[in-house]
Amino acid sequence: MSRRLFTVGPVSVEPEVLQSMTKPMITHRSKEYKQLHGNIVEKIRKALGTDMNVFLMGGSATVLIEGAVRNGISRKCLSLTNGSFGDRFIDCATYNGKEAVPVKVPWGQAIRPSHIEGKVTDDIESVNWVSNESSTGVLSDSAAIADEVRNQNPDALMMVDAVTSAFAADIKVDKIGADAILFGTQKALSLPPGLAIGLISDRIIERSAGIPNTGYYTNFRKLKDNADVNYALTTPPVSLLYGLDYQLDRVLSEGMPARYRRHDRMASMTEKWADDNLNGLFPEAGSRSKTIGVINRGTLDFDTFHKALKEKGYEISNGYGEVKSSTFRIGHMGDVTPGTLAELLDTMKGILEEMK
Repeated sequence: MSRRLFTVGPVSVEPEVLQSMTKPMITHRSKEYKQLHGNIVEKIRKALGTDMNVFLMGGSATVLIEGAVRNGISRKCLSLTNGSFGDRFIDCATYNGKEAVPVKVPWGQAIRPSHIEGKVTDDIESVNWVSNESSTGVLSDSAAIADEVRNQNPDALMMVDAVTSAFAADIKVDKIGADAILFGTQKALSLPPGLAIGLISDRIIERSAGIPNTGYYTNFRKLKDNADVNYALTTPPVSLLYGLDYQLDRVLSEGMPARYRRHDRMASMTEKWADDNLNGLFPEAGSRSKTIGVINRGTLDFDTFHKALKEKGYEISNGYGEVKSSTFRIGHMGDVTPGTLAELLDTMKGILEEMK
């Protein structure tokens, strides 16, 4: 049975988007590919208001997170975490032999400049954080964090996981001024998983020249050499690139301000539903995600509730990490509209009434 996904990702892909990926295959060293690649880069820059390097490569966003670590950190970084995916960023550093100094923020709270006061010392090569923590539904002010990093150590690189914020929340890419902003196709771009996207600064590419063992697949200097002529370093998922090109046209047609307003509205709808029907949202007010509603489940039997929801053709996500047993999550990003979200929320309310 097919179900409409309101999960944290992958998300539902609309039929016309799937159809856009059925074009005949082309080789990744052809003129046709070069034009496709170049068009995508231009559209990403236009949508996000940036002139940064754009890297496109096969894999989930984690492959570029790990690549940023390998290319930008020789020895030591400051890693900010307020959830499971901040912890994963730390793992990407430590598993690659880097010293990751953790700054642990309580789950449900946003990362704030005050959390790193006095911590970005001269020996810190990079500061890393997640802009929108998928496990807790917290959206931090990345521009404010970045300003504090620069105030303390302007030489420190900045790496930002924007997996569930890019193309849904206005994270103010150029105001952040980060060296790596990393995301993928299977979240707010409403495409299948399999393509990682990175906004990459010249500074981190230059820094990588002095760092040993940056690897091959995510070697930023090699990636830039190819990106500069609109090619991929290795064979990319061409069908996904067709889909991305199609989706970017839709994004630009909607307009980014309208897109951000739509996600704001859906976040408000989810918050009101949680307040009216259960125990509210888990994260602190004022720092709540535009793409993920993390709802306090209270005494709700989530497995029974979710089984009934699936039978009605919908799927959401369980809680994650430390709050897995006390929350569940609704993904409302990408091509989800207030109308389709309202249908889900009405169905959920009906199931709760049936379970009383």
